[in-house]
Amino acid sequence: MALSSKHMETRSERSNFLFWQKWLFYTSLLFAFYGIVFAFYGNNILFLPYDKMLTSIFWHSSQFPSEVEPFRAFIYGPLGGTIACCYILLAFIARYPFKEKQRWARNAIVLSFSIWFIIDSSVCLYFGVYPQILYH
Repeated sequence: MALSSKHMETRSERSNFLFWQKWLFYTSLLFAFYGIVFAFYGNNILFLPYDKMLTSIFWHSSQFPSEVEPFRAFIYGPLGGTIACCYILLAFIARYPFKEKQRWARNAIVLSFSIWFIIDSSVCLYFGVYPQILYH
């Protein structure tokens, strides 16, 4: 029995949706891992470009001043923990309710990331940390 073009379209759309749902789930896990590494080992070669960007903008230097280093080491902990928390939550939403196409899951993802983007970008613009906006 031949499948109708409408049914084929539905199957194709479902396949496309599942690709993006899996992409969202696995990239969320990757970013959660990034947050954990950032929290406990933020002073490493992977985060060097971020450090250089911040030190260049705020201290016109290539490295954090020694008196600021303890604060940098501290603040990367809560920041990394927040990143991990946010993306673990997103991974669970992507894995279950979003995959089931529950409207609240889609709305929660769109609304929360829109608010984050607006706040983050506004603060970056205010402080002149323009490269941070580009990394979104």
